[in-house]
Amino acid sequence: YFFVLGTVSCTLFLAVNSLYSASDDVIELTPTNFNREVIQSESLWLVEFYAPWCGHCQRLTPEWKKAATALKGVVKVGAVDADKHQSLGGQYGVRGFPTIKIFGANKNKAEDYQGGRTSDAIVDAALSALRSLVKDRLSGRSGGYSSGKQSRESGGGDKKDVIELTDDSFDKKVINSDDVWMVEFYAPWCGHCKNLEPEWAAAATEVKEQTKGKVKLAAVDATVNQVLASRYGIRGFPTIKIFQKGEDPVDYDGGRTRSDIIARALDLFSDNAPPPELLEIISEDVLKSTCDAHQLCIISVLPHILDTGASGRNSYLDVMLKMAEKYKKKMWGWLWTEAGAQSDLESSLGIGGFGYPAMAAVNARKMKFALLKGSFSEQGINEFLRELSVGRGSTAPVGGGAFPKIHSVEPWDGKDGELPVEDDIDLSDVDLDDWDKDEL
Repeated sequence: YFFVLGTVSCTLFLAVNSLYSASDDVIELTPTNFNREVIQSESLWLVEFYAPWCGHCQRLTPEWKKAATALKGVVKVGAVDADKHQSLGGQYGVRGFPTIKIFGANKNKAEDYQGGRTSDAIVDAALSALRSLVKDRLSGRSGGYSSGKQSRESGGGDKKDVIELTDDSFDKKVINSDDVWMVEFYAPWCGHCKNLEPEWAAAATEVKEQTKGKVKLAAVDATVNQVLASRYGIRGFPTIKIFQKGEDPVDYDGGRTRSDIIARALDLFSDNAPPPELLEIISEDVLKSTCDAHQLCIISVLPHILDTGASGRNSYLDVMLKMAEKYKKKMWGWLWTEAGAQSDLESSLGIGGFGYPAMAAVNARKMKFALLKGSFSEQGINEFLRELSVGRGSTAPVGGGAFPKIHSVEPWDGKDGELPVEDDIDLSDVDLDDWDKDEL
């Protein structure tokens, strides 16, 4: 089945369909070599996070290779299969494909590339970033620290994004917060704490940026703030605990490198992040951009507004939003349209003219789809999506082998529908006695 998402099938598929090879000037990056090649490097890096099935990534590939060849020996150009290496993509907040990051002087604070997708635009951006890096070096700004040793010696503002907490401030800031907190309890004399300090500081800056401040890294001097140390049973240093509103704190038992800490923070952010956006198909661009950028797009066809009214439609949209929340880690796209608004699309998905509401899960790379056979309810849709996520369920090719023409329509205004106004007919001048009786 094309929907199989299991490790074995993914590994086999991706091995065959990687967009880059050893003969390219693009350097393939993985969790094994990323820290050595990129983070510890003095070079400027441009890194593309891609998925082999993503149409936009496939179109970018020749331009990315061309840029890599042009920049060879000047700027490093790499690529991460973020579908295969999801932990690495998650560490850098990758939410869609392709995502391009520029790793400059401060490797712990990558910049998003927002330019064009041509080799010329990519090369221009690389040279501009390189000029900035060289000017920073000339003026004595290092752009960050490349090792823990340098960070500890330089002191100063490296810990600016680590929030210091005390017995007095803890409850107000942490317990009553809607944000997620990762709190390190440390002792100033503790060697392990000193080793962790630069990693914690670097992770704090990156996490603040990637999560827009929704996950916070903090520190408590447990030798001074003994009320907190006693309350949370701190027996050794450093001890890291995770606090989320309404839940008991849990111990963080992951690795002590900045990449380990960032990865866990982004997982926590993903757990607490809003669901993906639910978009109405009002144009071809909405459909294509959503389905090209995601492994699956979930398309619902809802009854006509005159059949349900606003309250009925909103109840269906609420069900979809709940399912989008439940499956948000899958990074699927979510779309809907009104019955009859995109009749060609309905026909291509085997829906066509009956049985509303309906739902199809479409793999745009394979141009195959699966139809919801059960009820359009939380239980029915959950069962449908769970089956797909473990590789079960029957699929069929999209009619015509491609998406049909999509009509541009006005977005729903959120109101009940109105019947079209018909012209009034004035019958006052009609003499029914003049009608031919045979015609009645």
